[in-house]
Amino acid sequence: MPTWTTVVLCAIGAVGFFVAGMSLTLIFKGRHIDSEISTNKNMQRLGIKCAVQETREADGTADCAPDPAQNGCTGNCGACDIQHKQ
Repeated sequence: MPTWTTVVLCAIGAVGFFVAGMSLTLIFKGRHIDSEISTNKNMQRLGIKCAVQETREADGTADCAPDPAQNGCTGNCGACDIQHKQ
């Protein structure tokens, strides 16, 4: 069997293995893995913030209110736009 065939079969096998693993996670947990900062409660509890928000807080242009009801930046990457509208 040629080398390229072995490589292609190994690649297909690896992709299939990872797809099966993700499917089992979905089946057993009943939901997708939540990797978004804006919706993952554990990331928020640990104080992990959006990179855009961290940069703005560091240079003083964050304009973040401590209370999310005051229309401040709440750690939600969707709320922190890259263009920083004035």
